[in-house]
Amino acid sequence: MQIQIYGGKKCFDTKKAERYFKERKIPFQSIDIHQYGMSKRVFEAAKSCLDVEDMINRKAKAYESLYMDYIDEKKRESTLFENPALFATPIVRNGSQFTLGYHPEIWKTWKA
Repeated sequence: MQIQIYGGKKCFDTKKAERYFKERKIPFQSIDIHQYGMSKRVFEAAKSCLDVEDMINRKAKAYESLYMDYIDEKKRESTLFENPALFATPIVRNGSQFTLGYHPEIWKTWKA
């Protein structure tokens, strides 16, 4: 199992996700998505599992400043990728599987 947690330093759910894997002694890599973003390949893989609209944090300061409510759907996807501050967190990855938010009920089903 190769767990990656894309999250924010101040995100409560990201901290809960990290704690979930630590308590079960499951190794994971923590990535500050707001600082480092996500590679294009990982973003494309995430889009196959998660809806782009769900990955957008509508409460982020950048959401309003980038006028996200007025951008068409195709442009929203590229705007999200180019502005990591817009990502909702945590995005937890296990190979080709992704979850958005805190979902221990799904993580339990992931095999080592």
